[in-house]
Amino acid sequence: MSGVNDIRSTFLDYFKANGHETVASSPLVPRNDPTLMFTNAGMVQFKNVFTGLEHRPYTTAATAQKCVRAGGKHNDLDNVGYTARHHTFFEMLGNFSFGDYFKERAIELAWNLITKEFGIDRNRLLVTVYHTDDEAFGLWKKIAGLTDDRIIRIPTSDNFWAMGDTGPCGPCSEIFYDHGDHIWGGPPGSPEEDGDRFIEIWNLVFMQYEQVTKEERINLPRPSIDTGMGLERVAALLQGKHDNYDTDLFRALIEASVELTGVKAEGERRASHRVIADHLRSSAFLIADGVLPSNEGRGYVLRRIMRRAMRHAELLGSREPLIYRLLPVLVQQMGRAYPELVRAEPLISETLKLEENRFRKTLERGLSLLSDASSNLSKGDTLDGETVFKLYDTYGFPLDLTQDALRARGIGVDITGFNDAMQRQKAEARSHWAGSGDKATETIWFELKERLGATEFLGYSAETAEGQVQAIVRDGVSVDAASEGDQIQVIVNQTPFYGESGGQVGDSGTISGDSVSIEVTDTQKKGEGLFVHQAVVRQGSVKVGDAVSLTVDHARRSRIRANHSATHLIHEALRELLGTHVAQKGSLVTPDRLRFDISHPKPISGEELKIVEDMANAIVLQNGTVTTRLMSVDDAIAEGAMALFGEKYGDEVRVVSMGTGISGAKSGKPYSVELCGGTHVSATGEIGLVRLLSDSAVGAGVRRIEAVTGEGARAYLAEQDERIKALATSLKVQPGDVVSRVETMVEERRRLERELADAKRKLAMGGGQGGGQPAVAEVAGVKFVGRVLEGVEPKDLKGLADDSMAGIESGVVALIAVAADGKASAVVAVSQDLVSRFSAVDLVRVASAALGGKGGGGRPDMAQAGGPDGAQAEAAIAAISRAMAG
Repeated sequence: MSGVNDIRSTFLDYFKANGHETVASSPLVPRNDPTLMFTNAGMVQFKNVFTGLEHRPYTTAATAQKCVRAGGKHNDLDNVGYTARHHTFFEMLGNFSFGDYFKERAIELAWNLITKEFGIDRNRLLVTVYHTDDEAFGLWKKIAGLTDDRIIRIPTSDNFWAMGDTGPCGPCSEIFYDHGDHIWGGPPGSPEEDGDRFIEIWNLVFMQYEQVTKEERINLPRPSIDTGMGLERVAALLQGKHDNYDTDLFRALIEASVELTGVKAEGERRASHRVIADHLRSSAFLIADGVLPSNEGRGYVLRRIMRRAMRHAELLGSREPLIYRLLPVLVQQMGRAYPELVRAEPLISETLKLEENRFRKTLERGLSLLSDASSNLSKGDTLDGETVFKLYDTYGFPLDLTQDALRARGIGVDITGFNDAMQRQKAEARSHWAGSGDKATETIWFELKERLGATEFLGYSAETAEGQVQAIVRDGVSVDAASEGDQIQVIVNQTPFYGESGGQVGDSGTISGDSVSIEVTDTQKKGEGLFVHQAVVRQGSVKVGDAVSLTVDHARRSRIRANHSATHLIHEALRELLGTHVAQKGSLVTPDRLRFDISHPKPISGEELKIVEDMANAIVLQNGTVTTRLMSVDDAIAEGAMALFGEKYGDEVRVVSMGTGISGAKSGKPYSVELCGGTHVSATGEIGLVRLLSDSAVGAGVRRIEAVTGEGARAYLAEQDERIKALATSLKVQPGDVVSRVETMVEERRRLERELADAKRKLAMGGGQGGGQPAVAEVAGVKFVGRVLEGVEPKDLKGLADDSMAGIESGVVALIAVAADGKASAVVAVSQDLVSRFSAVDLVRVASAALGGKGGGGRPDMAQAGGPDGAQAEAAIAAISRAMAG
């Protein structure tokens, strides 16, 4: 039972058997505490339960909570690898009571677990209590049978826990294990307490007060329990080790590192293997929880952790990416307890590999440049800040790496000069934003971005979160507060709201706090990574610094996700059917529908649209997982990912893959693979249904596709169905017979139109029921038929001219039709035996001139023209006659 996985499951099973709800670990990115960079304790996910803001269907719980301490005030990064118990990532086992049991039951549960379930020698245990907590002191004597000398009263804040300056608080009781007098150190509270002999393994917090003000503290109506036991420390104890890195989990990772590098985990390189093992865990879990390396916020901390591990890999002599090759060992060890690690393994592996490749290039180039820049310096000298900044700004070589590299040579860095150079660059960048009109308005976002940093986007994995208001903008001016009715723009340190980009519209939803309700109508990205919430204060007031809850409109976001993912599938289907020349040229993804423009030289037929629709829906029905990987742009495109028109990409991109090809070159391979920073469904089945609505032209060689999905497609089809039913009712047939009935009616209409046209021609030519021939004159020795016709369509004139010519066999026919608007159309026909004497084109132009028109054209035997003045129709006939007579 001494293995890490066994210890974890034993702990959870024990508390489950004692009536506790087993609650899964919350993500490492806190959703309910904007003041924390990472989840660093088991109680973080229960914070709102303890304060009464949230209620759950259970009153007792137990968790194995993943934690990271590598940024902010909880930062163990520099110690990791060099001590026995410092970690960036660790697991905190805990049990909690939300107004259920209190001190006596908590102490009883803890003592029985440690001494009976875990079998730890009770004679090696001692505890601490807050110096005024006589109740806890007496309970430890009663339940554990501890003597007074093994219950130590501690008067400092180490044994009094508080959530903050105000709020729930209470005394603590810590359980220590004595590793023996062969190890230096004294018990807690003694001058030698910093030694390693007595190690804390569990802390019980008795949450019994509320700090109302700095001076006032009152009793809580429902005292609660919050405990935390470090899994790594307990594992070391149960495995007979004094060093956490000697436990089974770390041994597996370190042995894999030794095998891949060929460097023993002893001597001066011992710490490097430990750093790699620890940092792999934190990096993998952070990536699995949606954090990706960047130069801002959590992403920057992750990058520091990753690059610290990679620097130690380089110190071990590894010349190829190493860290990602250790990932399968970690997944094997911890994947069963944390399935998110298994699900995200491809993304984690790609991210680690990409970062290490980039880091190695940066390291190699930077060390070479640094060597040249410092070649004339000796021990005790200082490298000037301008050079250090140039290495950072131009070549991407971080300040901390410069310091590390020079420290070995005893050379310092001019930090003041570095900071001065940084400020000069910022001032220059700010000046580039100066201007008038819209450009001047945008300056505020640059200033806020410079002061606040980028917004942490949580929306890939969450639709709710808590944040802290960092700025409020009203009428283009930054203000400290806003009240009911104000239209404002809000910036929060972290948000689940997607900011409009890449064709996807911004999210809407609500921001709420203790005394405010804000409606978010849109979200925009400003100033390189600043997420700006366009909002209206519906109730109460809000001020900078307030803690708020952010909730994305789930239904709207779901429809947007479905439409965005469908865009990818339709795009790929079009390329598969029409050819790889098809490329997206812009898009719009809204909750109601999607549209995107593609390069294609001709209209897409209805049959082609149907095939594309069927291909996209075939992938939808696969219900395959949509995966996301982080890669360099070049690597992504080299692997076949498509970059979309108009998108700006950084060094690292998200590559979204969905579906499996069914036939052709993509059979059995990822179907759609695109560079995309938008939000997507987690499985293609969530799209529901794809329905293509139209194809239209928007420019030379560019077509626009419009479609709906999911509920939008269902509503569209329902509307179409209602129309069919209404049409069937009007036609007095069943809905299934509508098409054949309409086809019959169309054919009947065509027959009637033909008969009507024939009757009009007969009437126009003077015929009646018995027919008749038009009057024939003789001009220049040839037969001439000249007629002005009413009620005849211009398109029928040539047919009537042919009919007239058939009646005279040889001659010239001139027909003019006068429309209701007064305009006239003219046709002249010349029999083949006379085209050498008369040209139909010349004659019809004579008619056109008489009608007030210009030109006319056709063949020598048949020509057509027109003019605006139908009143001159008879004159036009006479003009043709005169032209024939010469």
